[in-house]
Amino acid sequence: MTTWFKVYREIFDSDLWHDVTTFRVFIYLIGKASFKDGFKYKGITLDKGQYIRSYRKLADDLSYKEGRGYKKYSLNTIKRCVQKLVDAERLNVKETELGTLFTILNYAKYQDLEDSNESKENAQSEEVRTNSERKENEDRTKGEQYQELKNLRIKELYTTTPTTDAIQFYQNNFPGEPSAFERDSMMQWIEDCGDDLVIEALKRSLDRNKRNWGYAKSILNSWHHKNIKTVEQAKAEEVQFQNQRTHQQSKKPYYPRQQSAAVVPDWFKQNKHKQKQVEPEEKQGESVIDVQQRLQEYLQASGGSS
Repeated sequence: MTTWFKVYREIFDSDLWHDVTTFRVFIYLIGKASFKDGFKYKGITLDKGQYIRSYRKLADDLSYKEGRGYKKYSLNTIKRCVQKLVDAERLNVKETELGTLFTILNYAKYQDLEDSNESKENAQSEEVRTNSERKENEDRTKGEQYQELKNLRIKELYTTTPTTDAIQFYQNNFPGEPSAFERDSMMQWIEDCGDDLVIEALKRSLDRNKRNWGYAKSILNSWHHKNIKTVEQAKAEEVQFQNQRTHQQSKKPYYPRQQSAAVVPDWFKQNKHKQKQVEPEEKQGESVIDVQQRLQEYLQASGGSS
């Protein structure tokens, strides 16, 4: 079955039109809201203009294509856009067991059918202008439209994303401004882990001379898999790692370095051999002289006594 919904023209003259993400959230909620009273959803009765969805699933629903892949908004971004709609009195929210109940305020203004004759008159009066606008849009290439949407997305991200302590630390210590994708990624980690843990990961990146967000994010991923959620746990894990490393190094056997034998020339070996052959003769000669000297001393002593 084919269905449709209307868009109130006032929306194009409001601030909402210039806020890309908030505009997408609002249009999506209008399109998904129940168009009649009494709609049953998992045991809950919805009135006209109501819709139930978790913030996390809403972020998945609003994922968008950029380049060759798809990206999605952080939960913090979605909640901030919803709060804008609440502050502008366009939306009410209420938490339930099945998710957040979104209620479009003044839903009748957006979706109730007006008198058919009035509708026809409006359609005829707008026909000429609509045709000219259509021609103008066709003249623009898809690349230009994509670039304009991307520029609006970047502008909206920088003007609506708050500068947290972690982002401020990055701006003060890392080269260049974070890209829109990096900033959005930081906001997701900040929302999940908090500023302090993200700053700790950034500090370790600096200590290891890895001045980029990708390395800091790899540290956060490692902590996530180890269920580390606080700076204290991260520091305790680092101490344990260093202790294990020291213990393993102390258990390694010690092998003394063997000294290489010096190269002895042939002529030296030959001289050494000759000395060994001459040595006994010299010692033998010395022993004969000693015997003769002792004999002479004995004879003199004997002659003197007789």
